[in-house]
Amino acid sequence: MAFDESGKIWFNGKLVEWMDANVHVLSHVIHYGSSVFEGMRCYRTPKGSAVFRMNDHVKRLFNSAKIYRMDLDYSMEEFSQAIIDTIKINELEECYIRPIIFRGYNELGIHPLNNPLDSIIAVWSWGEYLGKEALDKGVDVGVSTWRRMAPDTMPNMAKAGANYMNSQLAKMESVLNNYQEAIMLDYQGMVSEGSGENVFLINDGVLYTPPVSTSILPGITRNSVITLAEDLGIRVKEELIPREMLYIADEVFLTGTAAEITPVRSIDQIKIGEGVRGEITKRLQAAFFNVIKGEVPDDHGWLTFVD
Repeated sequence: MAFDESGKIWFNGKLVEWMDANVHVLSHVIHYGSSVFEGMRCYRTPKGSAVFRMNDHVKRLFNSAKIYRMDLDYSMEEFSQAIIDTIKINELEECYIRPIIFRGYNELGIHPLNNPLDSIIAVWSWGEYLGKEALDKGVDVGVSTWRRMAPDTMPNMAKAGANYMNSQLAKMESVLNNYQEAIMLDYQGMVSEGSGENVFLINDGVLYTPPVSTSILPGITRNSVITLAEDLGIRVKEELIPREMLYIADEVFLTGTAAEITPVRSIDQIKIGEGVRGEITKRLQAAFFNVIKGEVPDDHGWLTFVD
């Protein structure tokens, strides 16, 4: 994924040139990872470009900021409008959207509250996160030796930059072991999530996913899949999942803004089901892409149109 550096970035209320959106090297965020962020997508539809579940993403961003005692100068409505403005000025019909709030430059030290809060919104073209063939053919995954953080160590419900050091370890390990992605266990050894995705499995027609108590980020795509499954009459269970349940599942898939709905064809070199995308995964993908592409009525109010 390469950036188009000719675009503009929203930076503290102003749209600035891409290469002018800079921070000082002694900014607090660089030294202590003090940031919260979101990942969002805008899709091309027959009615124009639309951001998928923008209000829910902005709400989660503000909740993450609240957990980390970041008092913002913007309302959710103002920040949402800034997202729309940034998409418009960059003239992108489809794009990935990265809003981030971070502690900037004033002083160093663990105590962060004397540093200003900076905010940016960047947009760029970004295709399939795990590869062009991943949505159809699936990916190979390994269970990581790195665990998710216990809930009394880091707030997993906050989408914070520092949390992703944990994810980076799992991702690097998986890539070096010739997998495309990792699945991480929680502090008690139960299935948690991927390095940047939530996990679902299907057994005997029932859809299972780990609960929030397993140190997952409550994914917005995860919530969308649960809603769509219920619309399709698929039974959904949020419950603890032991590692070995992954191996004997009929189907496994990952969900996330970047990954969308990506099937898993093997875990730890064990073939999942028939080793191809399963029928329930295919049905959920179809339902999901029909909504985000504007091909069916948006019954859940998930699309915010740019114009």
